Amino acid sequence: MALAACLAGPGPAAQAAVPDSPAVTFTNPIALQRADPHIFKHTDGFYYFTATVPAYDKIVMRRATTLQGLSTAPETTIWTKHASGEMGAHIWAPEIHFIDGKWYVYFTAGWSNDKWRIRPYVLESSSANPLTGTWTEKGRISLPLDTFSLDATTFVHNGTRYLSWAQNDPAVGAGTNIYLARMSSPWTITGSPVMIARPTHAWEKVGATVNEGPAFIQHGSKVFMTFSASATDANYCLGLLTADATADLMNPASWTKNPSPVFKSNDATGQYGPGHNSFTVSEDGKSDILVYHDRDYKNISGDPLNDPNRRTRFQKLYWKADGTPDFGIPVADGVTPQRLSSYNFADRFIRHWEYRARIEANVSPLADSQFRVVTGLAGSGTVSLESTNFPGYYLRHKNYEVRVEKNDGTATFASDASFHQRAGLADSAGVSYESYNYAGRYIRHYEYLLYIQTPSTATDRADATFYAQ
Repeated sequence: MALAACLAGPGPAAQAAVPDSPAVTFTNPIALQRADPHIFKHTDGFYYFTATVPAYDKIVMRRATTLQGLSTAPETTIWTKHASGEMGAHIWAPEIHFIDGKWYVYFTAGWSNDKWRIRPYVLESSSANPLTGTWTEKGRISLPLDTFSLDATTFVHNGTRYLSWAQNDPAVGAGTNIYLARMSSPWTITGSPVMIARPTHAWEKVGATVNEGPAFIQHGSKVFMTFSASATDANYCLGLLTADATADLMNPASWTKNPSPVFKSNDATGQYGPGHNSFTVSEDGKSDILVYHDRDYKNISGDPLNDPNRRTRFQKLYWKADGTPDFGIPVADGVTPQRLSSYNFADRFIRHWEYRARIEANVSPLADSQFRVVTGLAGSGTVSLESTNFPGYYLRHKNYEVRVEKNDGTATFASDASFHQRAGLADSAGVSYESYNYAGRYIRHYEYLLYIQTPSTATDRADATFYAQ
C-alpha cells in the first residue's frame, strides 16, 4: 500500500504522511490442529473461520469480531460426513463465502468405500448466521473431467465470478494442476475450464507433483493467485501466479508463474511447510492478511496427511513499490513483527545490514526490516526490538551506534537493548524509542545510519520518529 511521500536523499525532509497501512500484530498460532484455513470477513462485522480438522470427518466454523478473537471463539460443527458412500471420507479444505445473499461452503470429499475418489462439493445456507443455520447440500461441482479434483475456491473479478481448483488430468501427467472456469451459479461452472498452472519446477515436485489450494487477491493493476506445491510436509510451500487486472484471465498466457516459491519453510523461525493459504483484511480494512497453516517441527513420521499438527497462523502481507506482494518468511510463534518507516523519509524502513541498523528503501529480504516489539530485556516498562529473521538478536546501542546483536545474557546487553516506547517526537501518531540507560537519547537516523542521540532541533525530532507498519 503506497505511502504518500517519498524522499530519496539525505538532508532536511518534508513530513511524511501517516502510512495508509498501519501495523497489525497477532499472537500465533491462532488455532492448533486446523489446516487449510479460510476466513471470510462479512458485512455483519464478523470474521468467519473454517478449516480442515485432523479426523477429516466434518466441517467446523467459528466467528469473532476480531481476527485475534478467532483464536478463542467457540467452534461449531455445521456439517458431518455421510455414513456411507459419496461425501463419506476425506473432508478437506472447506471455504466459506457469501454470494447473492446466501452462505456457501466449498469443500473436498471422497467416498467412504473409495476415499481417494476426491471431488469438490458445495453446501448452501440462507440463514443470517451460518453457525446456527440449516445447510443444504448442493452436491458435487460438475467438471468436464471426472478425475481427482479438490480445493475449489471462488472469486469475482471485473464483474465475473470464477471457480478455481486443483485437478489431475491423466493426459497432462501425474499430480494436480490449477484450473479456472467461469460460473453460472455458485455451484455450477459454465464454458470450458482452462489450466493456468501445472508443476514444472523442482520445488513443486518434492514428495508429490502438486499445484493445489489456489487463492486469489487483487492489488492495483495486477491480480495474483497463490497456490501450494509439493508434499504436505516441510517441503510444502507457496507459489505465485500473476496477471494484469485487465487481461483475459481465461487465457493461460495471461498468467506468469514466479520461478521460485514465495513462502517456504524457515529453520531460523522454526516454521515448516507453510501453505494452503487464504487472504483476508484487517479490522480497519487497511492491511491485507495472509492466513495459512504450517507445523513447528520439520521431521514427520509416516504419511504427513496422518500428522494432525498443522496450525492456523496469521501475518501481514506487505506490498513492494512495484505493486507485487512480499510474503517475507513465516514468522516465529508469538507476537508477529512490525516494520518501522521513517517519519521524514517515508519509503525508508529500519533494517539491519551486516548487523548495522540503518533506514533503507526497497528492503530485500523483507525480514531484514521486521522486528518483534517484545517486553524489554531490562523490564521496567521497556520494550526490546527483536529481529525477525535472526531470533534472539535485538536492536541495541554500542558506542551510541545502533546494531543488531545476539543477546549475550548480560545486564549490559539487556540495558543497551531496552527502550522506552514514546509517542513520536515529531508526530504523536508515530513512535520514538528512548534509550533505557541513556535517558534523553533516542534512536534516530543520521545519513541513513541509526544512532542514539539527544534530539534538540526539529530535524532531530523528525529523524527520531517512525511509523509502525
